[in-house]
Amino acid sequence: MTKFKLLQLKYRVLLAIGMLSFMLQSPVFGESLEDAWKTAVEANHALKSAHSNSLSAEIQVSAAKASRLPVVELSSRFVETSDRQSLKVDLMGQQLRIPITEQGMSLHQAMVTIPLFTSGRITHGISAASSAAEAAKLSEATSESDLKLQVAEAYVNVLRAIRGYNVAKSHEQSLEAHKKDVDNLAEQGMVARNAQLAVEVALLDAQQQMVQAENAQNLAKAAYNRLLSRPLDQAVEVNEIAPEQPSQDLTALNAQALGSRTEPKMIEKQTTALLDQAVVVSRETWPQIGLTGGYQYLQNQYLAPEGQWLVAVGLKWNIFDGWSSRNRASALGQQASAVTEQKKETLSLISLQVRKSWLDLKSASKRIEVTQSAITQANENLRVARDRYTNGLSTNTEVLDAETMRTLSETSHANARYDAVMAGIRLKHSVGGL
Repeated sequence: MTKFKLLQLKYRVLLAIGMLSFMLQSPVFGESLEDAWKTAVEANHALKSAHSNSLSAEIQVSAAKASRLPVVELSSRFVETSDRQSLKVDLMGQQLRIPITEQGMSLHQAMVTIPLFTSGRITHGISAASSAAEAAKLSEATSESDLKLQVAEAYVNVLRAIRGYNVAKSHEQSLEAHKKDVDNLAEQGMVARNAQLAVEVALLDAQQQMVQAENAQNLAKAAYNRLLSRPLDQAVEVNEIAPEQPSQDLTALNAQALGSRTEPKMIEKQTTALLDQAVVVSRETWPQIGLTGGYQYLQNQYLAPEGQWLVAVGLKWNIFDGWSSRNRASALGQQASAVTEQKKETLSLISLQVRKSWLDLKSASKRIEVTQSAITQANENLRVARDRYTNGLSTNTEVLDAETMRTLSETSHANARYDAVMAGIRLKHSVGGL
């Protein structure tokens, strides 16, 4: 077998090995996206903060409901006066003074107060707190969904960086093999010196691409670990993800999004809470009726008895407060109107997100088909260029260009694949499926 035939066989073997390593680059036992989501939800600090806000809102509901319950108050105080008070009595022209207080007295009492009528303040206060609590829960659900989207982006970025590194490594290995062949031919005087220089320059460029790809891979893994609250330098192994196509058309997906997304529901609850708060404030100038009862003990030797039970019904009516409550209620009403307008904007943005993700997925899927064909053609083009080169029918430049085209086609295919994966995940997020 001639030397040229051996070179042809060598090129074909290297090409087959490179393609096989490119296809088998994902880890067999890695972390799935579902595992990553579970870890992030359990450990993410921002989500824990949202959960605490939700719990706080639930406690506020309990506090609002407690306004209906009796208030029990125990109090005790000691009073020292400058003089003892007396009762003036005119008895047959004689002025008498009968002492009724001591200079030092202590008052002890146990009182129970129950609201009888508050003009709806308590009812609307409970309603406002309940709506705010539901809004907080919906906000927590929104934060969890957004976190999952961030984790998915970081996860796919790791896969993309790994694929980019492997493409760069395959490119470097292919050029190293080609450089050896060019050097062997140069020793036999069959190629010019400039062919060796061209290969060396291409190889150096491939090596710096390897450095960049390795750095990008390390940064992607660090960003992924941060979202999962792990050490930034922890080893990362993730499973490959295949693109998924939606089972519904765009109209059905948009309807699903408008019915499932938590943001519009959260805005509705916020609006209801503000309107109820406005009612609570406006009713401050309405009648308030309460029942008070208890036991009171005044330590005073001139009183008999010193202790007594009492019950009272009180009415409080703040007829005019300088329009303070009216203005504060009006301000809350304007806030509710602003939130309502925000809901309309949110619904429009959701529809846009669904359409964009759907179109991106369709576009990326078509790119996958095109780039897959491009890879096949680029590999065949490289094989032909190397065959022609080993037989002296083409130049070294044609081989280098063919290798560059192969690398670009593999990179484009990888980008199309992971763009499709992310478009599918964003589509799930936009319809409320994460």
